[in-house]
Amino acid sequence: MQRPRKVTLRFLAAPTDVNFGGKVHGGAVMKWIDQAGYTCAAGWTGRYCVTVYVGGIHFVHPIHVGDLVEVRALVIGSGRSSLHVAVDVYARNPREMEGRRTGHCVIVFVCLDEAGRPEPVPKWIPVTEVDRALEAYAFELAHTRRDMDARLERQLEQLDVRLE
Repeated sequence: MQRPRKVTLRFLAAPTDVNFGGKVHGGAVMKWIDQAGYTCAAGWTGRYCVTVYVGGIHFVHPIHVGDLVEVRALVIGSGRSSLHVAVDVYARNPREMEGRRTGHCVIVFVCLDEAGRPEPVPKWIPVTEVDRALEAYAFELAHTRRDMDARLERQLEQLDVRLE
């Protein structure tokens, strides 16, 4: 039996999710993104996973109270103990057929054993050209993130600054 590569969570945006501008709060959307990503990662690995990185959250359009929200998570890359999951958020008025993409990001999860140590994840192998493009994107993001982190560390060392 093949492990599920994707998951979709659906719900209605509630009045408790609203920010001061009258739209759904970005923090609520980030929580939904993490929940969908975790569900996808745990389904693929069959194990407990933790979020170690959320990159490039892009809020494209606002979500309104009462919108039907769909959060779609998809495995797009695997490492030794890590899993890259792309998450897209869509919303629409439930009385209408057409929805809109409201946000997206990539999350990196690490699979943990019972003692809390990283453990190997089942390898995800891209099959289609789209799969290969998504995997390349995930690993390019990881490489860029490592370069940016190293550059910041060097700059802080030169300035003798410690973030506290």
